[in-house]
Amino acid sequence: MEKLLEMLEDLAPGTDVATATDLVDGHHLDSLAILSLVADLEDEFDITIPAVEIIPANFNSAEALWAMITRRMEE
Repeated sequence: MEKLLEMLEDLAPGTDVATATDLVDGHHLDSLAILSLVADLEDEFDITIPAVEIIPANFNSAEALWAMITRRMEE
């Protein structure tokens, strides 16, 4: 989770990424940041994130992102 928070802080400076629940809805992450994040997550955690997982609900908070990462690592 620490690495995820570091990645989010790089993409959304000035945002409290640890507690934010509106990273996408609040426009803290734009589409290019999300695409970059997906690529970084796939590399860092050795997972594949299919297009059906790239939805605001999975990217609005660090907690939701971590749940998706954990789910993808288990598959």
